[in-house]
Amino acid sequence: MFTKDHIISIRDFSKEEVDYVLDRAEELEIYARGNESCNLLEGKVLANLFYEPSTRTRLSFEAAMVRLGGETINIYSQESSSVAKGENLADTIRTVAGYCDVIALRHPQEGASRMAAAFSSVPIINAGDGAGQHPTQTLLDLYTIRREGLLDGLKIALIGDLKYGRTVHSLAYALSLYGATLFFVSPSALKMPEEIKSDLKEMGAEIYEYTEVKEVIQEVKVLYVTRIQKERFPDPTEYSKVAGTYRITTDILKENEDVVVMHPLPRVNEIDVEVDKTKHARYFTQSFYGVPVRMAILSILLGK
Repeated sequence: MFTKDHIISIRDFSKEEVDYVLDRAEELEIYARGNESCNLLEGKVLANLFYEPSTRTRLSFEAAMVRLGGETINIYSQESSSVAKGENLADTIRTVAGYCDVIALRHPQEGASRMAAAFSSVPIINAGDGAGQHPTQTLLDLYTIRREGLLDGLKIALIGDLKYGRTVHSLAYALSLYGATLFFVSPSALKMPEEIKSDLKEMGAEIYEYTEVKEVIQEVKVLYVTRIQKERFPDPTEYSKVAGTYRITTDILKENEDVVVMHPLPRVNEIDVEVDKTKHARYFTQSFYGVPVRMAILSILLGK
């Protein structure tokens, strides 16, 4: 059973609630692929409020709503909204809630979605808040792993920017619900924050930390690769010290013929394009799975 009014953090979910969303996504995948039509949310409106750049998250939310028979309205940046005139987020949320049935919010400030939920008369979906949480990305990541038959008892390497990367923060919490063994691979300056590691250990997660991919490649079933996020660094010189630290190539993957490579995208140079042609690559499939998963979330929140 699922009783939440808003989707703010993956930490608000029980394992049963995650499974409920993933089961619904599997039911809706046929509609996400366009093989059959669906009017489940006909007459409903989704408002996408995106105050940071986005391609996959915003478009997959739009596609999800359209595939369900609903419609979308959009704000693409702070400059295109009344925020540019000085309006605060609370007033924007109160106003937009009168135009729609559900709001997907991406915001550069951590905690913005939880604050928005306090002022909104319609469900709020956190579509990414600063370096905080990205729960719908986590759900589609879990769906991808489950579709590969690897979710229970998984050994996974989370690679790259583990300090600022909201996708890996959310994913690590979620995977701990499934008894995953977590291998954190990052430069020392971008290690997983201590408070998150402490929380994960309290949840019973088994954690190992490394600085090189080659140290874990033979141990894991999934490489979850992330971009070093230049936009999160307060000091550009610190970014330059770690940019390009990791790069997944076909040579590295020869060490484990069965490993699956995932990435939340966009990538810069973390994964060589030659990997795209191999059986290891799942990142574009992973991106597609954002549609059925977000269809599931929208249909659940709107009671359909």
